[in-house]
Amino acid sequence: MLRSLSLIAAFAAVSFSFAAADTFKPEAGFVALFNSSDLSGWKVAATKDKDKSGEALDGKKETSTKRFVLTDGVLAIDSKVKGDITIFTAKTFDKDAHIKFDFKPGKGCNNDIYFRGLKFDLKAADIANMKEGEWNAFEIVVAGDMAEFKNNGESIKKLKANPGATKFGIRAEAGPCEYRHFQIKN
Repeated sequence: MLRSLSLIAAFAAVSFSFAAADTFKPEAGFVALFNSSDLSGWKVAATKDKDKSGEALDGKKETSTKRFVLTDGVLAIDSKVKGDITIFTAKTFDKDAHIKFDFKPGKGCNNDIYFRGLKFDLKAADIANMKEGEWNAFEIVVAGDMAEFKNNGESIKKLKANPGATKFGIRAEAGPCEYRHFQIKN
């Protein structure tokens, strides 16, 4: 009996460790916006704060002040580290685009997403169906000159978008937030 319990416990521990590892694969037609192991392909935007403006984040797991930190495939904004920091993709995206990612807002989350000349606030006042402390599925769909923002499958806002090529950005403004599974179809 004791041996059976030991085997069950060992199997459960191994199963949990495999379940905990992030094995994200983009959906068909999508490509990952970051590789889940480091911030290659991202840069720090011009800023007056302590992070280095224009710094390429290739091979790094965090910005220099550790405001953004990547751990086990999850990009976290550390709310204990002060500073208004934005990171952008090094690559620009044009034409129609569909971006998907998950985010988990903490208490007081008020951080932003930038794409096609638009800023979208990730905060409870702007996203009625946002679940604090839980993973939310967010989408930005750009078709022609219109952008639609969706959270958990519900349309939140539609705006006129910049038709030119732009980068995708994430701003750490206030409150904790975690992100994972960034993907784009362009």
